[in-house]
Amino acid sequence: MPSASPASDRWIVLKFGGTSVSRRHRWDTIGRLAKQRADENGARVLVVVSALSGVTNELTAIADGAADSAERVAKLEQRHREFLAELELDADAVLGERLAVLRNLLVDPRVASRALDWQAEVLGQGELLSSTLGAAYLRAQGLDFGWVDARHWLQASILPNQNAWAQRLSVSCNTAPDQDWRRAFAEQPNGLLLTQGFISRHADGGTAILGRGGSDTSAAYFGALLGAQRVEIWTDVPGMFSANPREVPDARLLTRLDYYEAQEIATTGAKVLHPRSIKPCRDAGVAMAILDTERPDLPGTSIDGNARTVPGVKAISRRNGIVLVSMEGIGMWQQVGFLADVFARFKKHGLSVDLIGSSETNVTVSLDPSENLVNTDVLAALSADLAEICRVKVIAPCTAITLVGRGMRSLLHKLSDVWAMFGRERVHLISQSSNDLNLTFVIDEADADGLLPVLHAALIESDAMPVEETSVFGPRWREIVGGVRRRGTPWWRARGERDALLSLARAGTPRYVYHLATVQARARALAAIPAIDRRFYAIKANSHPALLNAIVAEGFGLECVSQGELERVFAAVPALPVQNVLFTPSFAPRGEYAFALDKGVTVTLDNVEALKHWPELFRGRELWLRVDLGRGDGHHDKVKTGGKTSKFGLPLSRVEEFLAEARALDIRIVGLHAHLGSGVETAQHWRQVFDELGGIAEQIGTIQSIDIGGGLPIPYTEDDEPFDLEAWSAGLAEIKAAYPGYQLVIEPGRYLVAESGVLLTHVTQVVEKQGIRRVGADAGMNALMRPALYDAWHDVANLTRLDDTAEDVFDVVGPICESSDVFGKRRRLPAATAEGDVLLLADAGAYGYSMANTYNLRELPAEDVIGGDGNDGAAR
Repeated sequence: MPSASPASDRWIVLKFGGTSVSRRHRWDTIGRLAKQRADENGARVLVVVSALSGVTNELTAIADGAADSAERVAKLEQRHREFLAELELDADAVLGERLAVLRNLLVDPRVASRALDWQAEVLGQGELLSSTLGAAYLRAQGLDFGWVDARHWLQASILPNQNAWAQRLSVSCNTAPDQDWRRAFAEQPNGLLLTQGFISRHADGGTAILGRGGSDTSAAYFGALLGAQRVEIWTDVPGMFSANPREVPDARLLTRLDYYEAQEIATTGAKVLHPRSIKPCRDAGVAMAILDTERPDLPGTSIDGNARTVPGVKAISRRNGIVLVSMEGIGMWQQVGFLADVFARFKKHGLSVDLIGSSETNVTVSLDPSENLVNTDVLAALSADLAEICRVKVIAPCTAITLVGRGMRSLLHKLSDVWAMFGRERVHLISQSSNDLNLTFVIDEADADGLLPVLHAALIESDAMPVEETSVFGPRWREIVGGVRRRGTPWWRARGERDALLSLARAGTPRYVYHLATVQARARALAAIPAIDRRFYAIKANSHPALLNAIVAEGFGLECVSQGELERVFAAVPALPVQNVLFTPSFAPRGEYAFALDKGVTVTLDNVEALKHWPELFRGRELWLRVDLGRGDGHHDKVKTGGKTSKFGLPLSRVEEFLAEARALDIRIVGLHAHLGSGVETAQHWRQVFDELGGIAEQIGTIQSIDIGGGLPIPYTEDDEPFDLEAWSAGLAEIKAAYPGYQLVIEPGRYLVAESGVLLTHVTQVVEKQGIRRVGADAGMNALMRPALYDAWHDVANLTRLDDTAEDVFDVVGPICESSDVFGKRRRLPAATAEGDVLLLADAGAYGYSMANTYNLRELPAEDVIGGDGNDGAAR
């Protein structure tokens, strides 16, 4: 049935890329969406399509003079005929003439010279074929679709300084408002129209090509010329993201951007939208949207001039294949006309410069291959010309990593971690845009691998990327594709537990409360992993006697780092065999080692100096050796315990020296230990540590146990995924099979107790100051140091008003006389939060009370234990 006739002067333009036109069900989606847009908006719909996926690559090879061009054409014809069979259409009736044109181009007189106009004709065949078959199929489905030749309506413009190649194969089109043009286009009878992307009309009447990504730009040109309500770019991803989601699974969907930020993101690496497509819509005031053909219900990315301005980094991207041209001339400083002479040579070779950096004696520029024909011949010719006026160095291949967002200059103080990461690489060029929308670092391409996920996480942690702004940031890529594992509901949200916590809070706060059943569950999960032979709990995380006894009851030993911790263990768990106690101190005094050795516990050393200065203390003993594998890992620099800057571990370069001293003192090294940091999220991290330690153990020859440390993470935020114990177990089993002669030892702390503990505190005041609302609490950084020390996140809930739905944004602060006494910024709490309410800081069971202090002469928090095996109310 034909669509009802919509208003002829109201248009919506839909563009579909190669993957969206290569399957029958995708064409069904195109037809459904086109009709839906027409019916919902009372508008006419123009559909712009690309060639079938991969076809343009084949046509490019043919246009480049491939020796097997005839074979390629035959395969293209076969592919289109097979697709028409899938569409249940007669191939000769639908595409017979167009396939004949494609074959005839192989015998065209212009083939020998590969004339540019001939190349354009070849390259444009893909869109002509796909649009023709698509229109036929949609009409066969009963839709009122007409076919339009884009070359009749899009006129290529000749721009100044364009070379012949660009004037034919990388053109721009006129988009000046033209009522006659718009009226003529609207006179076409069909309500739904289908046309081609990528192609336009040259001034000589032949075909001109818009270049790679030209279908996006074609849609934008049509949208601008028609004054469309909206241009929708339908593709195989749901929109623009804060990073390439295939490289950064935690990248966030950007739900709404203004034209300028979208332009920067597209220009600096986002492949979902061609950067040239934005300006025509921006100039005409036409809104754009990027949407997913397979997931049309997702919000996608909206781009328009009314998007809310939100300062902060919106995206981080990378562009590979960047070429740097460094030009040095001693006499260039303040030399009139030097830069003019330089850029005249770039113009001569048709090269467009992207980034520029300069000093007294050097100018360095970058060339982006996506915008330039950059090959060895062109660079050689350019270098020869530039050598007449300066010394030239070409640096390639490079990668440009760009941060995009509004107010980049005002964010520099938040980018310290990012600066530090780039400091580890060789940075050739740093460029900040004059419009304050981007900051770019150019490094060697080999150094860029694996960097983007780390930088993306650092931007979020530093609050430089404001992902809590829901007007801009949507779900993570992993959430969209269904690959996110969710943590369970926290124990304290259960009605019975909540009531118990509120009752305990009435006895006074600040107060830590530990849920013993959670500790037991975590211990049993680790005890069930068959590859692990011995398990020690690192009691520095939490040394409450009830927790120590519960963990020991699950088959764990205890790991200590001080004499005080050893004394706590002997007092709290007197029946624990000494062989189940591990002493792993750092720079401890001689007397603590003597105490540990006298008690008979296992002692770990991590330096040669102790053996040299205290030989009689260690003579004839069995010891474990802690080594530094040369790197650290973890959720914050302050918890990374490996590498040159870390105080922990014996450098591998001194292992032989240590062993020589040990042999001289008749010391037997029976354990090998490494711990690189805390909060490590990569399940294979420990497998790699065991592998490296296994190789060292083979060389030592007396090792019985290999200790791979702890550092297992827990999900502190809603977005954090629970640690994948299954993957961790599989990795350990695999590496254990390679080194079956050694006991595998772990020493987790946080993982066992963090989620069990909460900190209860009463609201003292609610204060507004210059637009910022702050909730004060009677607990401060003296009670829970992690936020101040590590910028750590702890969820904050108003336990008194847990069921309130009306929320507002608050900073949560304590009573300590320090600016760092902040538990969290921009936290959503009930709008009615008031003095006397009980706040709960979640996941505080590890490194909470154990780090607490009496700064400002405030008392230490109280402690209670609930749940588990009859331990309700156990307090200290």
